[in-house]
Amino acid sequence: MTTDPRAPARDAELNSLGFAKPPSETRVVVAMSGGVDSSAVAALLKDQGYDVIGVTLQLYDHGAALAKKGACCAGQDIHDARRVAERMGFPHYVLDYENKFRESVIDEFADAYLAGATPVPCIRCNERVKFRDLLQTARELDADCMATGHYIQRKEGPQQAELHMAADPARDQSYFLFSTTQEQLDFLRFPLGHLPSKADTRALAAQYDLPVADKPDSQDICFVPNGDYAAVIEKLRPGAAEPGQIVDMQGNVLGQHQGVIHYTIGQRRGLGIGGLADPLYVVRLDPETRQVVVGPKSALSASIVPVTEVNWLGDTPFQGEIPVRVRIRSTRPPRPAILRATGPDRAEVELLAPEEGVSPGQACVFYAPEGSRVLGGGWISLRRRKAT
Repeated sequence: MTTDPRAPARDAELNSLGFAKPPSETRVVVAMSGGVDSSAVAALLKDQGYDVIGVTLQLYDHGAALAKKGACCAGQDIHDARRVAERMGFPHYVLDYENKFRESVIDEFADAYLAGATPVPCIRCNERVKFRDLLQTARELDADCMATGHYIQRKEGPQQAELHMAADPARDQSYFLFSTTQEQLDFLRFPLGHLPSKADTRALAAQYDLPVADKPDSQDICFVPNGDYAAVIEKLRPGAAEPGQIVDMQGNVLGQHQGVIHYTIGQRRGLGIGGLADPLYVVRLDPETRQVVVGPKSALSASIVPVTEVNWLGDTPFQGEIPVRVRIRSTRPPRPAILRATGPDRAEVELLAPEEGVSPGQACVFYAPEGSRVLGGGWISLRRRKAT
């Protein structure tokens, strides 16, 4: 391991979590998913002498979860988290958040798809369950802070605590954490954010002989087996997959489909309308008319992106025009843009270079023009074509 994860405190009078008292007098609730990341965090903090309490959330049916591999917060994962706590000698609790999770995350996920959007439930889970309900539980346990295994950095700025991208761009999770409020950020800690690679995390877990050191990363959304979104939505909302027409941008009927929920903006494959000279892409979904609208790739290009529910983490007030970089998909790097506030929590983003596949329901995350600081973000509400 090239970098020691036991980073020294910024100030000799502060411990490694930023408190002016010994680690033994600093209580930390660690949100444990049962994976290697949060397990390594809990082990590291316990080894550093902190008063660690591990908490794992049961988010959906335990019986069904036992048969589900490759997702977090399932039955096996709860078992793995408990084993880590036993190995390191700190208390561990399992909290039943199934109802909260369904109301705050799953129901909205289904309804968003039915409305033609492409939701990101992991963001809502962080916002409404882990960083709201679980964080409140941590406060009730008299914790000084809550630590997670997310790959993102919290840094003390000249005015307030700042959110920054992870040191490892390949693991950065800032896109999924843009809605973290300033109040939450003051209470949260992310001990893995400065590590140069995931290999360092696994080496740390191996150092503590944790049973999850070689556990594979979760790949799917936890409540969506095998990535089959449509099957989950049909189960949650019977009758959701109503057939309809595939039409071009002029309204000409090109084919039939078996439900708008089977399509996403930018999709090319699986449209069932072959034999055309030029490839067509899904450019719009209209649930009210049950139409899937397709067009040329150029029709996907957009430079004006309206966003709602803006969470602002900047030092200056959220007003006027603000130069930023933005990320409209988790897999894309931040691109230069102008952020224009149009209300207390609404904005219009002008991309300096148009991008394809801007989809309602996805997040638009704001970053400083230079460096790694996260300035917040919002939800893409609808897509407008390229400015002319």
